[in-house]
Amino acid sequence: MTEAGRGADAKDGGRRGRGRRAAPKRAWGRRTQESDREAGPEPGTTPDGPAYEPEATMQLRVGEIRPDETMQLKIVALDGTRPGPEPAPAAADEPGDARRSGVLAPLLTVLAVLRRLLAPVTAKLAPYAELAAPYVRKLRPEYPRPGREGWRRWMPSWRQWLAGWLATAGVTGLFLTVAYAATDVPTNLNSYATQQDNVYFWSDGTPMARTGWVRRQAMPLKDIPEGVRWAVLAAENESFYSDPGISGKGITRALWRTVGQGTTEGGSTITQQYVKNVYLNQDQNLGRKLTEAMIALKLDNRMSKDKILEGYLNTSWFGRGTYGIQRASQAYYGKDVSKLNPSEAAMLASLLKGAGLYDPTLSAANHRRAVERWSWILDRMVKIGKLSPAERAKYTEFPEPIKTLQIYDTGKQSDYLVELASQYARKNAHLSDKEFDLGGYQIYTTFDRKRESELTDAVTKAREAALKKDPKAARTAHYGAASVATDGRIVAVYGGPDHRKQGYNESNATTVPAGSAFTPFVYAAGLEHGVHKTREGPATPVTPESVYDGDDAVPVTTPEGPYWDRSGRKVAAHNDGKRSYGPISLRQALARSVNTPFMQLGMDTGLERVKSTAQAAGLLPSSFGPATPALSLGTSTPSTIRMASGYATFAADGRHTEPYSVRRVTRNGAGVRLDAPDRRRAVSPQVARQVSEALGDNFRASHPTPAATTPAAGKDGTTEKDTALWYTGTLESVSTAIVVYRIDLGKSLEPLPLDGLAGTRENSVPYGIWSQAVGVG
Repeated sequence: MTEAGRGADAKDGGRRGRGRRAAPKRAWGRRTQESDREAGPEPGTTPDGPAYEPEATMQLRVGEIRPDETMQLKIVALDGTRPGPEPAPAAADEPGDARRSGVLAPLLTVLAVLRRLLAPVTAKLAPYAELAAPYVRKLRPEYPRPGREGWRRWMPSWRQWLAGWLATAGVTGLFLTVAYAATDVPTNLNSYATQQDNVYFWSDGTPMARTGWVRRQAMPLKDIPEGVRWAVLAAENESFYSDPGISGKGITRALWRTVGQGTTEGGSTITQQYVKNVYLNQDQNLGRKLTEAMIALKLDNRMSKDKILEGYLNTSWFGRGTYGIQRASQAYYGKDVSKLNPSEAAMLASLLKGAGLYDPTLSAANHRRAVERWSWILDRMVKIGKLSPAERAKYTEFPEPIKTLQIYDTGKQSDYLVELASQYARKNAHLSDKEFDLGGYQIYTTFDRKRESELTDAVTKAREAALKKDPKAARTAHYGAASVATDGRIVAVYGGPDHRKQGYNESNATTVPAGSAFTPFVYAAGLEHGVHKTREGPATPVTPESVYDGDDAVPVTTPEGPYWDRSGRKVAAHNDGKRSYGPISLRQALARSVNTPFMQLGMDTGLERVKSTAQAAGLLPSSFGPATPALSLGTSTPSTIRMASGYATFAADGRHTEPYSVRRVTRNGAGVRLDAPDRRRAVSPQVARQVSEALGDNFRASHPTPAATTPAAGKDGTTEKDTALWYTGTLESVSTAIVVYRIDLGKSLEPLPLDGLAGTRENSVPYGIWSQAVGVG
């Protein structure tokens, strides 16, 4: 550098760096080394140094650099002169100075700090930079190329091509590295993509119903045959177990189609498709494809190939409203995926290319495409060694799927069953509504298909007969029924004619008084706890042979005298038909449905003990009304499920099991913890047998013909003003309760008289339904 140049640097306030010691110069372009060594100016030079030709370019001077010096970039104007000294700084009061001090000052400070921090590094790199300078000069782009003529001047040299390719590769690699580091695998799955339907099964394990917005049921990979897996892999991604989760060739082709031709194309591996299914949306754009590829790379490093394949098979769309290979197998072939052969699996695998184009039942063109792809997939399985040629030779005929979709969906009665089972499963498996609605649960119910059909048929016939007899009265008639086993299983219910029209479940409704069907619980309480003739005295034992007054309108007494109601009248009990029976044993009173002894027995035993005994046997506390003498004649309002459960307790030797409708719950094959139903001792075995014997007497007295061959036990139940009629009977360890009542749901909601719709006492409609449902002649 000349003295004039140093002076200009010093005058510039040091913005060009500290004063540099002159160093040997290596000229680029058209300058020669000899001109660099000239001490004085020559023609064509300036006071600051040699002149440059107009086509000279930006030049990088590389020389000896001291530790406290930096490399400087000298810029030469295109008119052949060096830029002159920069103008002196503006006065402090000029706007430019204010802008520089307010905006550029922090930036200049940062640059100064970086310069000091990088000075040792640049000093160490200086020798290497000097060695690399000749090679860098050779790579310097001279464009248009000198020494070439015509179109060759505009063709880059191989060095320029190499430099461009390396630069592109470097920038691309840097971009992908940053993108990979910045992309995280989402923690929240696409809820729709992972949502499944819930499947309900009968007690024999056959499907009963499916619920949910999405028809999907996930299956563990171990339950999916290997032939099915490889049919999918052969069709979609045969290198799945060896690739890194993405396909460079496929991505390039997809990008070319998306950018170059304005259309979209997949080109995705199974890992990428799985990522799209469960983490992303279905948008076709470059941003989504890049994110998909980055997540796929990370997922391939974090998750096993088998887990990725399992997820893919359970979230892919197969058409016919189905997601997942299990639901597809059921929709197209009516069987579980575990029973598919390779030929059927190949047909299902073809649907992954587009169910709308490859479902063979939709059109002739679809059928032709499906056959071609099915054959290609099988051949592909042979090629990759996953199907032997001998086995391939077996599959020459296209496996035609079923034409209509076989869906076990909810129907008129199964809606009520699903309602009961879903409520029980949520409560006893401790599942939130959100968890349950995401689906994937298999609910194995206690409902017996045969008993359910027989009970429904019996009620339906009774309903139809009532409509023929008195259409006006029958429109307000309601029928509820339930069968509960002695171990607590709810084996059948009748909830109503159609859940879509009547949203509540008659079998679980708690609106109808039990009437005289409640008296067995009063009898059990008296036998279990005894009676108190004085307020403070000890309990006196009661036996089935204990005698009470069976006359009609007998006043109810307490240890202090008659029981008075709030209006000042004595409370008296009445028998059905106001018949009087005189002195009668408790066993005979229950066998002959005499009410008055049990109202007095309830007072003698204690109404609270009566309530606790009935509750222990299965009735809910919420169904009980006030503790008045009428409690003993059935003011409580149990559902038919609870009434059947209470009678089942007596048949189970006094041990009560809470009624339950679900015996097992799994999710995608894995067991879900389900609380076991409560079991408790309600009454002693002796008391339970004594109650059952009296109920057996009642069945034999009321229905002597079937009783001759049927060891059943049961009792009817009437209510005040004849607004409801019950029959509850036990046969073969299953208790079934039937109730018929009238109520106008559109008006007053008050009970209405049955007006003959319940039949006679000897041949009542509830008993007729019960006998037909349980097969009693």
